[in-house]
Amino acid sequence: MTAPLPCFEERVRPEWIDYNGHLSEAYYVLVFGHATDALMVETGLGPTYRERSGCSLYTVESHIRYLNEVDDGARLTVRTRVLGADAKKVRFTHEMFTGLEQAAPPPDDAAPVATTELLALHVDQSTGRTSPFPDEVRERLASLAEEPPAWAGRAIGRVPKAE
Repeated sequence: MTAPLPCFEERVRPEWIDYNGHLSEAYYVLVFGHATDALMVETGLGPTYRERSGCSLYTVESHIRYLNEVDDGARLTVRTRVLGADAKKVRFTHEMFTGLEQAAPPPDDAAPVATTELLALHVDQSTGRTSPFPDEVRERLASLAEEPPAWAGRAIGRVPKAE
């Protein structure tokens, strides 16, 4: 395995705060999307690649867990983990933290404020169909693969039927 991906950092902006005084759910998704963009850059799928190849990652599934409230001005740190990749798809997670030292990876006992698990496909934008990753990208993704965290792969809980 190669060195882990660097953490992505972003600060909560006042316009991201909802009527309850905390980060609105849409902005968790925005920050996770920015972390996905950083993953793409780190693995060779950034803007230059998209312009040259006409291919990009398309998220086709995600599962977000909102675990704690986030206040205006909070510094967010997002850890990304690649869980696996094959010829045309990649599965990965993002974990969002607050209160960490700048540019420091989260300690093992840090509690995330939100997590997301994603499945993305490598798509040729001219055809709208999946396309194999270039060998160097697939190899980089494979070299980053880690065991999934305990929360990954969960389904949304069922609500019992009313009697």
